Amino acid sequence: MKNPSKLAIVIVGPTASGKSDLAILLARYFQTSIISADSRQCYRELNTGTAKPPASVLAEIKHYFINSHSIHDNVNAALFEKLALGYADEIFQQAPVAIVCGGTGLYVKAFCEGLDQIPPVPSDVRERLRHMYATYGLSWLQEEVRKKDPAFYRQADVRNPHRLLRALEVWEATGQSILNFQQQIPHPRSFQILKIGIQLPRKELHQRIAMRVKQMVEAGLFEEAASLRAFRSHPALQTVGYSEVFDWLEGKYSREEAIQQIIFHTRQYARRQLTWFRRDLAIQWIDAPDPDKALQLVKMKLSDLES
Repeated sequence: MKNPSKLAIVIVGPTASGKSDLAILLARYFQTSIISADSRQCYRELNTGTAKPPASVLAEIKHYFINSHSIHDNVNAALFEKLALGYADEIFQQAPVAIVCGGTGLYVKAFCEGLDQIPPVPSDVRERLRHMYATYGLSWLQEEVRKKDPAFYRQADVRNPHRLLRALEVWEATGQSILNFQQQIPHPRSFQILKIGIQLPRKELHQRIAMRVKQMVEAGLFEEAASLRAFRSHPALQTVGYSEVFDWLEGKYSREEAIQQIIFHTRQYARRQLTWFRRDLAIQWIDAPDPDKALQLVKMKLSDLES
């Protein structure tokens, strides 16, 4: 049964749209904490390339699921669902409002609706596929999924090895598409949910992306990625910002070409994020990271719950 006095404010949108700044403002206003729904910010080793909030903000406002794991841990959406619901319970012990903020659509879905139960994958299957991926790379993984689970491949983010490996694991273990286990039946939550999406004109979003990449480079992205080169086969590091620097280290790009590739791939990622979130009709969109508009939506929701 839902508790009308508990509200999770879920802030979504494409990368560089201003989600974190809005979440921080709302957390200050409601004197509460933030749960990150970002599949990369949880890794302690990844800092510059994941746009984590500054240390001063992390010290001021408690953020869950940031710096909580190592790249050597097996982190996925199912684990996030379990942890995030526990985080929310902890927050609701202290405050009536919790903030969830992130651009990883599957993690947001896991928190709000839950995930379907997928049969467990034997450890030897998982280890074999991860070894094959580490040996033959992303192009091999993409081709395997395309051949064995074409229905999933057609709608997948084919640059995301986490998702591709998961689909291939399920196919190898069950002989069925992972889509067969995704029935889209929402799991009830014990709290209310308000989803706020941030959208920007494409030109402005592209400018913000280019500025963020520039800031990351100035803050030491190339140096951080170089220090992690030995772990580049880990799925956590097969992500925009790190992949391009690894290619630069191997001489595939000049430094400037690598920067432009990061900007280009980040724009592509932002487009995929928007495609995912626009399918969710429960999201209330605002045309900029507008604190006044967001507060208005939250106050209206709280008023509805009290009436």
